[in-house]
Amino acid sequence: MTKKTLPIILLLLGAVPALAVSALAAPGPVTDNPRPVRPSNSGVMRYDANKDGFVDRAEWNAGQETRFQQLDADKDGKLTKQELFAQSRSTSDRALERQEAFFRRMDTDHDGFVSKAEFMVQADKNFARCDLDRDDRINTAECRQALRRKPVDRAARQDR
Repeated sequence: MTKKTLPIILLLLGAVPALAVSALAAPGPVTDNPRPVRPSNSGVMRYDANKDGFVDRAEWNAGQETRFQQLDADKDGKLTKQELFAQSRSTSDRALERQEAFFRRMDTDHDGFVSKAEFMVQADKNFARCDLDRDDRINTAECRQALRRKPVDRAARQDR
């Protein structure tokens, strides 16, 4: 065994008991689902103002306008790349490339900022992408199903 791998192995062996204890102490039901159970006020459902189990287009738009205001740290009515991705924890080159590409797609007038109008256009696209049955209401299950679809499926759906 090399001198470099021994400390790594010892570190991993030391971490196993700590992970086991934290797993045993974790509150909540044990399920076969590897995804943690999210509270109903997270994800898309945080915009469900009337708590009917669906987010309609009006609730979505109101939530997205509020989100824009929250992201606009300097309150100048437009988002910089830094403001838009301030909450992002990922710093990998690939993640930064995706953020750059996303920002360029949102900044349709290429002025270096995302206006509220540009932000809302993307929000509308996101809602439409999730609204598979076109009833102007979405929920977590419908969005998950939409996100699992292949890009070819979405393109074919838009041609209809």
